[in-house]
Amino acid sequence: MASRLVWASRAASYLRISIPFRGFASVVKDLKYATSHEWVKVEGDKATVGITDHAQGHLGDVVYVELPEVGTSVKQDGSFGAVESVKATSDINSPVSGKIIEVNEELSSSPGLVNSSPYENGWIIKVEVSDSGELKKLMDSEQYSKFCEEEDSKH
Repeated sequence: MASRLVWASRAASYLRISIPFRGFASVVKDLKYATSHEWVKVEGDKATVGITDHAQGHLGDVVYVELPEVGTSVKQDGSFGAVESVKATSDINSPVSGKIIEVNEELSSSPGLVNSSPYENGWIIKVEVSDSGELKKLMDSEQYSKFCEEEDSKH
């Protein structure tokens, strides 16, 4: 997903399209973050996954979310769906490995929840985590904020 965001930003720059500055996105303290801009909230062996405020801000208005089937296995950093916006379509990667136990069906009729409530009502899947050790590979809120600042400064 990040490579597509970079491409979109470069294309906008090349075409001299102005992208309005959108202050820094919100980051939630108790979550873990992937470099591909997904967040995960772990409670026991269950994890809720969504895309970050930073990601949805770069995507623009989300018009469709491709949801996986319940029971599907996901691998850390593996794609499980896609988010389509007015600007681009981006893969959604899982920050953890496991089995999908629930999908947010509300996104089928209200994909804009990803924009308006990325950390609450806009969650995408819930996973039964198979390897909690993978969480060590993810960033905390402070690391993710710094990662986003550095990534944005390159554009």
